Amino acid sequence: MNAARLALGLSLTAAWAFGGEPFRIEQSTVLTSEGEYHWSQSRPAVIPGEPARVIITTQEIEKHGSHGYRDIFLTETTNGAKTWSAPKRIESLQRKRYEDGVERVFGDVCPQWHAASGKLLVTGKCFGFLANPNDNKAKDDRSQERVAYAVYSPRTQQWSGMNTMAMPEKDHAGKTIIEPNAGCHQRVDLPNGDVLLPVRYRKDPKSRVYTTIVARCSFDGETLTYREHGSEHTITPPRGLYEPSVCAFQCRYFLTMRAEDSGYVARSTNGIDYEAAFEWKLDDGKPLGSANAQQHWITHNNDLYLVYSRRGANNDHVFRNRAPLFIARIDPERLWVLRATEQILMPETGVDLAGGFAPVDVSATETWVISSEMAFPKERQDEANRVLLAKIVWAKPGASR
Repeated sequence: MNAARLALGLSLTAAWAFGGEPFRIEQSTVLTSEGEYHWSQSRPAVIPGEPARVIITTQEIEKHGSHGYRDIFLTETTNGAKTWSAPKRIESLQRKRYEDGVERVFGDVCPQWHAASGKLLVTGKCFGFLANPNDNKAKDDRSQERVAYAVYSPRTQQWSGMNTMAMPEKDHAGKTIIEPNAGCHQRVDLPNGDVLLPVRYRKDPKSRVYTTIVARCSFDGETLTYREHGSEHTITPPRGLYEPSVCAFQCRYFLTMRAEDSGYVARSTNGIDYEAAFEWKLDDGKPLGSANAQQHWITHNNDLYLVYSRRGANNDHVFRNRAPLFIARIDPERLWVLRATEQILMPETGVDLAGGFAPVDVSATETWVISSEMAFPKERQDEANRVLLAKIVWAKPGASR
């Protein structure tokens, strides 16, 4: 364990006083891995009740290589993160071999409570793996990617298996929708129960350049059904726009998207048709520098926030500069990141924190952000990794929605 990580410890509070600050940040560790796998793609959701349950879905991943995703587990707390349950495997979502010989598993999963149905709707992507004749390890087959989802009922305490959502054959430009998936996103559930689900897909079979859309879907408590989508967003290679996240704020919708060299943002009045996307910038006009990583939204009262990683933070030694995680307020009119409001949400310890993370509003006074330590340097790959919590405690309670 390196010195920076040891100094962070199991529990650390960034003790910003409320005087002049809108929030303080409390940091702690949820899980530490054991054995041959790391924890990855860990994300939270709140299941209402007395008491409310804050759950985290997390997935085992092979320590060496990429996309070596295994089974999905769940841990939860009912006492404000003082204690967490032992991680429990979700049996119906285990990685398994199908009749066509392909191993498949749900991945990049994003759990969220669907209030209209009283169910936990978990959306993400299907990973597929084919047997590799040269060794005993299955090889990632990107052609198997699909929009995937699973459903949990608190009433019956039962999980569905992995389902896939049918998408139209072609997009508005008449191009074939290839390998659509909804991994690593934030979605918006509308008051009528419809779901605004960000999706990315390929349209050219010869190149892996992604297009992002927001699909309006219906969900009846069991089946997620595509209804329509609006504007289609991409940029020139290398990989287009992908891993999108959407939020609702002050009667408008905001979309942030990952790209190879930067992050991009767009705005909408109806949730599916967005203005032209443009590169994220600071309020001095300089690029934000959030390249090849996810960004996610937090809203609180009259403020819109972005959580992101970026270059220029003495972090060139971190994989794709994906740590520390920052939080900053956004100007929703100019769509600028207000640099003076930037704070470190999760400190850097030499590993990736922005390859799979998510926020959730736990109460009117707390928003939690969950991430996993990923992409360890070669000399540290056999270390245990951690699932981390950054608890944002607001100075003023949020208005009910």
